[in-house]
Amino acid sequence: MNEQINSVYRREIRPKKDLGQHFLKDLSIARRIADTLADVPVDVPVLEVGPGTGVLTQFLLENRHDLTVVEVDTESVQYLKEHYPALKIIEADFLRLDLNTLFDGPFCVIGNYPYNISSQIFFKVLEYKDKIPFCAGMLQKEVAERLASQPGKKAYGIISVLLQVWYDFEYLFTVPPTVFDPPPKVQSAVICMKRNARTHLDCDEALLKTVVKTAFNQRRKTMRNSLKNLLGKENPIFANSIFDKRPEQLSVEEFIRLTQMIAGV
Repeated sequence: MNEQINSVYRREIRPKKDLGQHFLKDLSIARRIADTLADVPVDVPVLEVGPGTGVLTQFLLENRHDLTVVEVDTESVQYLKEHYPALKIIEADFLRLDLNTLFDGPFCVIGNYPYNISSQIFFKVLEYKDKIPFCAGMLQKEVAERLASQPGKKAYGIISVLLQVWYDFEYLFTVPPTVFDPPPKVQSAVICMKRNARTHLDCDEALLKTVVKTAFNQRRKTMRNSLKNLLGKENPIFANSIFDKRPEQLSVEEFIRLTQMIAGV
């Protein structure tokens, strides 16, 4: 049955470049992505983003009692309605959805995410951090490395810090281009992220975002040089040794402490 579904979609629906579609052909990888939900209680609703023709969906349905999918491609939506008539389908742009209207309590997010909006998807998840305890899926390897990167690594940047404030990340495995139709020009990767124990910030969250973005926009410079437009060139706070560091050298906790210092100026 699974092989039949996989061959049907390739004949009936062509991936659309403008939507960043690369349809997964390898069913074993689809199952491994679905298995990332193994530790999530089955009564927690799951939202799949960009199901396409249901290659991942079919495995999610095996164990998930409350699965909703959101798909912007009308052709794919019609296919899903024909092949999964009981499936809850929302035809919409995930980035424009008010997720509070879909779920009353906590829910999880999963998907084979379109490359052209994958970073935006994770920033969207961040907006609902108090309702999304778990998120997993496949995306461009470069973006996956940024999400999971630790301080001192080249991939460590704005998205690394802002999401790791609230989530713990795990880079699970790399996926080659050959398992997609059409094959992308880059490698892919599967990651998962789990809400950490932090319930509140000890600093102003808006100011933290400003500090992180300002610092990484000039990541080759020391914090002293990158933040001088924000704080003024002669600010006495710059005497602190933390400003000798470059942004990729600061941990999440150091960015929080730095934001506290700046707020007190």
